[in-house]
Amino acid sequence: MKKTILAQAILAVLIGAPLVASATEAELMQRLDQMAAELKQMKAELSASKQKTEALEQRQNAQAAAPATAPVAAAPATEAVASTSGIALGASTVLSSYGEVNYSRPRHDGSAAETDVARAVIGVTHRFDDKTKMVAEFEWEHAVTSATDSGEAAVEQLYVEREFGNGLRAKGGLFLIPAGLLNTNHEPTAYYGVQRNFVETAIIPSTWREAGVGLSSTMDNGLTWDLGLTTGFDLTKWDSTSEDGRASPLGSIHQEGQHAKSRNLALHGALNWRGVPGLLLGGSVFTGKLAHGTADFAAPDARLTLWDLHARYTPGKWDLSTVYARGTISDTEAFNLANAGSPTPVPSSFYGWYAQAAYQLWKNSDYKLSPFIRYEQFNTAKSYSAMPAGLGIATAADEKVWTAGANFNIGEGVVVKADYQKFKQDNSRDRVNLGLGYSF
Repeated sequence: MKKTILAQAILAVLIGAPLVASATEAELMQRLDQMAAELKQMKAELSASKQKTEALEQRQNAQAAAPATAPVAAAPATEAVASTSGIALGASTVLSSYGEVNYSRPRHDGSAAETDVARAVIGVTHRFDDKTKMVAEFEWEHAVTSATDSGEAAVEQLYVEREFGNGLRAKGGLFLIPAGLLNTNHEPTAYYGVQRNFVETAIIPSTWREAGVGLSSTMDNGLTWDLGLTTGFDLTKWDSTSEDGRASPLGSIHQEGQHAKSRNLALHGALNWRGVPGLLLGGSVFTGKLAHGTADFAAPDARLTLWDLHARYTPGKWDLSTVYARGTISDTEAFNLANAGSPTPVPSSFYGWYAQAAYQLWKNSDYKLSPFIRYEQFNTAKSYSAMPAGLGIATAADEKVWTAGANFNIGEGVVVKADYQKFKQDNSRDRVNLGLGYSF
């Protein structure tokens, strides 16, 4: 290519020779400067073209080498593509992101309508070689984070993964626990509705991550298994005077890798089967003690066990899914007795389930419209441990929620959402929601 450019420059000189003979020295120098500038521009264009070609090849190679870590059947096809996309920054580094802005208007109280930049996430995946990679995600919630604001900045994931033979992978660091359908696949383009469902936020505290080590493998028969030893929850953080525990028992005592107490570590395991196209069947379990040897704590042997069963089936234009999750906390009697009269005692069990159906009503090359309906039933305090006479704790009725709406996808990475939610027990929460989200 360089030889071609030089030949073109020489040819230009020869063609212009008769003119040069009659030109003044000043004109000659001017034309030579012009030719030099044109030659420099041609070299710059050639260099830019070469860089673009190399960047495209690097991105294709990086995506081809990266393993599919997200559940294949856990999202519609277009969403699965979006979850593996990103911007290639070099031969082995990819930048990704997702975020959402939501509007909510209660049906019975328009003055409580609000708009929230719910979250913005930046992700970086760097591949050291064809078997080793680093994954990091950094999240900001509710737009502003400061000592006087309700926003939050957090490291959502930070781990290193190494691949071995026969589909075996090992990882260490801060990573998402493989529970339910949403926790490991939680981008706004990957679920229906403006808000994440209640079962996988109030019962399974998505986005739920722990620090530790894990092993996983995908077999030829469609079975994927996960095992891990990680940090767990801290019951000493429970505040019986706060409503946080009522909103989400585990969300109020999670540690998220921040100076996490680690005297008692937790075990988790998950199985997922994808042996039939479009079908996912799976379940998970997580268990660990909660007191961490804290001196004089009223529940020294308290243990959490949380398990779930989930399924998703996507035949044709349909997208059908269901999740059942149940948690128990043992050895809560003494703690609740010591805090008798407080509004939020520690529950001994909590549970929830939902069933959801979506249908791809219309699609062309740029847009897709998918109406959906979801029914949920959940209780964050299904039961309490026995208390002395006169100090018994009344359990609340199950909350039942209908959500109906639609997702309108634009291209592969943008979604506009709208839905209406109807609450059975507390109809003051009935509301209209609108949302805008993206993922790449």
